[in-house]
Amino acid sequence: MHDLNFIQIILVLLVAFLAGMEGILDQFHFHQPVIACTLIGLVTGNLVPCIILGGTLQMIALGWANVGAAVAPDAALASIASAIILVLGGQGEKGVKTAIAIAVPLAVAGLLLTILVRTLTTGVVHAMDKAAEEGSFVKIDMWQYIAIAMQGLRIAIPAGLILAVGTETVSSWLNMIPTKLSDGLAIGGGMVVAVGYAMVINMMASKEVWPFFAIGFVLATVTDITLIGLGAIGLSMAIIYLALSKQGSGSNNDGGSSNTGDPVGDIIDDY
Repeated sequence: MHDLNFIQIILVLLVAFLAGMEGILDQFHFHQPVIACTLIGLVTGNLVPCIILGGTLQMIALGWANVGAAVAPDAALASIASAIILVLGGQGEKGVKTAIAIAVPLAVAGLLLTILVRTLTTGVVHAMDKAAEEGSFVKIDMWQYIAIAMQGLRIAIPAGLILAVGTETVSSWLNMIPTKLSDGLAIGGGMVVAVGYAMVINMMASKEVWPFFAIGFVLATVTDITLIGLGAIGLSMAIIYLALSKQGSGSNNDGGSSNTGDPVGDIIDDY
């Protein structure tokens, strides 16, 4: 178990509030799992487990996007709540799988909260319209701050409720989960990660991208290569690709060559 002091609780609530606001503002990305979970781990002294949790949840959330009137599951609530549960459970890295399994239904619950808050803010819009008719910029700013604060409270209030439940209660709930159920949820969570990543690949897929994906996939299976090594390889390939692109575009401008500036695309077109 991991008890939080008063300052840590305040910082956790602050991170939760910022994550809720960023779900709408989308400027500093505090609502993204890898950032939200890392910040929770940083202020609670559980940095490594929370980074692992955030990185895994980020793979799931990659495929979540608001399309038209369809609202995506709430990554902010899933990240904050699961990170707090992970910290309070006191299981460290062993509790990451359980926290991931809990995060998915929390994301759905957060979706309902998002719809509720957005419904309430329609009244705020009408109030801002009335303030605009009055020519009161102060009232317009005030209602804007209120609407954004409502989004922050959407995450901060559930986070506070989880903290109010207490460490012992959360820990006992996690210990009550049967091993078969937790293992099954962990497998299901892994499948959701694969689905989210597949959705992103479908959006980015092109004949120029697939060769790099294949190379990266193969290199990732080499256990001797660390993440830093993979990053260095990826950066080097990007630099080489940009250099070849400039050469291709240059020859196109000078000699009227059929090069498009995309060396990989030109090679594939030749076949």
